[in-house]
Amino acid sequence: MIGIHRPAESCTGGSLASRITSVPGSSRYFLGSVVAYDNSVKTKLLGVDASDLDKHGAVSEEVVLQMASGIRRQTGADIGLSTSGIAGPDGGTDEKPVGTIWIGLSMGKKDRAIRLKLGRNRKLNISLTVDHLLSILIKELVQSVE
Repeated sequence: MIGIHRPAESCTGGSLASRITSVPGSSRYFLGSVVAYDNSVKTKLLGVDASDLDKHGAVSEEVVLQMASGIRRQTGADIGLSTSGIAGPDGGTDEKPVGTIWIGLSMGKKDRAIRLKLGRNRKLNISLTVDHLLSILIKELVQSVE
């Protein structure tokens, strides 16, 4: 079995893994996941640089890229996915308001991060984050075989 992908989730709390594994046969390509809700898990399990967490915060491009590449490196997966954000309904700041979500993809020699600007509804933010990340993954997979 080739380890196709494995997510490192923060703000989605396992929803991405749940969505993937809800598909029959997903055990052929899904290795597992890590819910790295606390920064200590991000640093210890995923290799996120603590100084980047201090400088940029967990909800940042730098951290989400390290989470995606870290889960991929730790597991030998072909693709690493990651999420980190402020799902809401509170917890935001002026700089990073509620609904600020970063998603990451590490695949081949390509690492990519995208910032989402969503609303204040926690359930909707989590669902939209998962939808968006899976959509990007599908596009990348299609492009890689073309």
